Amino acid sequence: MPEPIAIAPAKPRILAIANQKGGVGKTTTTINLATALAAARKKVLVIDLDPQGNASTGMGIPNDARRVGSYHLLIGEATLEGAVMETDIPRLSLVPAGVDLLGAELELVDIKNRESRLRDALTGHCGHFDFILIDCPPALGLLTLNALVAAQAVMVPLQCEFFALEGVSQLVRTIELVKKRYNPSLELQGIVLTMFDKRNSLSTMVAADVREFFGDKVYKTVIPRNVRISEAPSHGKPVLIYDLKCAGSEAYIHLATEVLKREGVMQV
Repeated sequence: MPEPIAIAPAKPRILAIANQKGGVGKTTTTINLATALAAARKKVLVIDLDPQGNASTGMGIPNDARRVGSYHLLIGEATLEGAVMETDIPRLSLVPAGVDLLGAELELVDIKNRESRLRDALTGHCGHFDFILIDCPPALGLLTLNALVAAQAVMVPLQCEFFALEGVSQLVRTIELVKKRYNPSLELQGIVLTMFDKRNSLSTMVAADVREFFGDKVYKTVIPRNVRISEAPSHGKPVLIYDLKCAGSEAYIHLATEVLKREGVMQV
């Protein structure tokens, strides 16, 4: 089989990583997919749009270093260039989030074009990135709406549990509503099955149901339950940096390969 050929995208690909349910591996997927894409020599920007700031923490950025971030970008106090921070990972940059983002939704209510603030901030300023990944909060509020309006596609991390399909169906309806009202090009890029436990028959059943319902939209790569994935954020590192050889790291490397192929950035 010939070696994959990397093809530069015509413009940055903006993906919102979203699920209104918390604890599904959304932030973990964001930072580790970003790291794997950066390792594939893509220039990647992560925008932390979650007031909890877990993506920023997981990438080793302490609270006192987040003086300018996504809050300032949304309310117009900073440009993208002024909000971007470099990380210790080559080719991987970050717009951090802090507790000030908690008040952003209230402040945005009275601002003109409040649903497109992030898109406006990115337009014309992000051409040197190959991928932009937006880590959304676990809610379908104004912050997530800004991400969906700015993005070209949505990636949905989906935990292999009983109520998984019910939650993702609501998100898909929201995507369709945003597509009709604000962003005609928005699409469901793919669903990533996370926290899969092969010893648990429920995980297998849920995975089968999701694949039957969504078909090819579900990635072949499954992210397993893995203690190293859970440990990595406490060290301020993506799992690929914390333990490259663990099962979680291998899964995210495979996921990045699938993303590149699906986006037409890589041909085999």
